Amino acid sequence: MKRVSLILVSVLVLAALLLGACAPAATPAAGKTKVRVATDATFPPFELVDENTKDLTGFDVELMKAIAAKANFELEWTNVGFDSLLAGISECQYDVAIAAITITDERKATMTFSDPYINAGQIVTVRKETTEIKSKDDLTGKKIGAQIGTTGAIEAGNISGAEVKTYDSYDQAFLDLANGQIDAVIADYPTTLAFLATNPDKLMTVGSVFTDENYGIAICNKKTDLAGPINNALKALKDDGTIKSLEDKWLAGK
Repeated sequence: MKRVSLILVSVLVLAALLLGACAPAATPAAGKTKVRVATDATFPPFELVDENTKDLTGFDVELMKAIAAKANFELEWTNVGFDSLLAGISECQYDVAIAAITITDERKATMTFSDPYINAGQIVTVRKETTEIKSKDDLTGKKIGAQIGTTGAIEAGNISGAEVKTYDSYDQAFLDLANGQIDAVIADYPTTLAFLATNPDKLMTVGSVFTDENYGIAICNKKTDLAGPINNALKALKDDGTIKSLEDKWLAGK
């Protein structure tokens, strides 16, 4: 009897597996295009994880959701480190990536970019008691922090005699700066403003923005058909004031 029961159970399990294999794969809602989106939620105010809801939020996240509504996309989000994000979009592990990504010629070699949606150059941050660093020109021989794979890390590496320490996320770099472990941080200006808002008594920017850069949405080179709908949506969101509203919400007064 036990043997018969085991055989019966095995047959039922096999049948369930076969039915599962034959079941249709999950599909996007009717008429929607499923888009795999990668971000690195360590770049407030552009992307972060809400401490209360644990959901992704920020300027870029809300912008991508607004694009999805205009372009009839269904978004599938993945939160990964910035270096892995760039590698993943280059290898088409994701369809698009949005994470305060600066458009550069080097990156254009392995991915496609949308039209720019915001200009954000690099700026230097130091501790408030620092007096010998007044701009990027004073960083020779200093220890500079930046997030790995970012424009800030590239710019820091171009400074003669500087020691560059890279981090998985900018919050670690700014924490080390506040604690005196490094002399300065180079980062995108909007990102810097957000971190300074959390440490107003410890950190300050010096000099002015020293690069002219644009953020764009990175698109896998096998999914270039997404560029048109994304660019059309960006234009519509600019024209109807949505992007300005997001700037006022996430960037103004930070």
